[in-house]
Amino acid sequence: MRHKFLGTGEAGYHPLRKIRTVISGLRYAVLYDLSVTYKLILSVVVLMLAFAARSWVDFLLILVVTGFVLVAEIFNSAIEALCDFVETRHNEKIKIIKDIAAAGVGIAILVWLIVLGVELSRLLDIVLQ
Repeated sequence: MRHKFLGTGEAGYHPLRKIRTVISGLRYAVLYDLSVTYKLILSVVVLMLAFAARSWVDFLLILVVTGFVLVAEIFNSAIEALCDFVETRHNEKIKIIKDIAAAGVGIAILVWLIVLGVELSRLLDIVLQ
């Protein structure tokens, strides 16, 4: 795709190419990043439970926080990979950048765990009654 500001790249917009790129990146993240994989699997299980209980607000809330945590994990992985590519040796500034990215993921995971825990307990009460 042509970059509007830099004037580089190929001319034309190709939405299928964008979709293919998104799927490729997600596939790579799921296959090679365990933190993305287990969060996705755990969320799908709870989402299926919410869907079965027909708790649509719960379903949407779980979907939103799962998307939030997966985006944070993928950004963190991309930042770490970029930092490792730029500087292969130990660098204190790179360490700080990675720590800040990890803190963002930590906040996302905390929110995800709280929502998943509350929603799972509510859904189990609904299903077991």
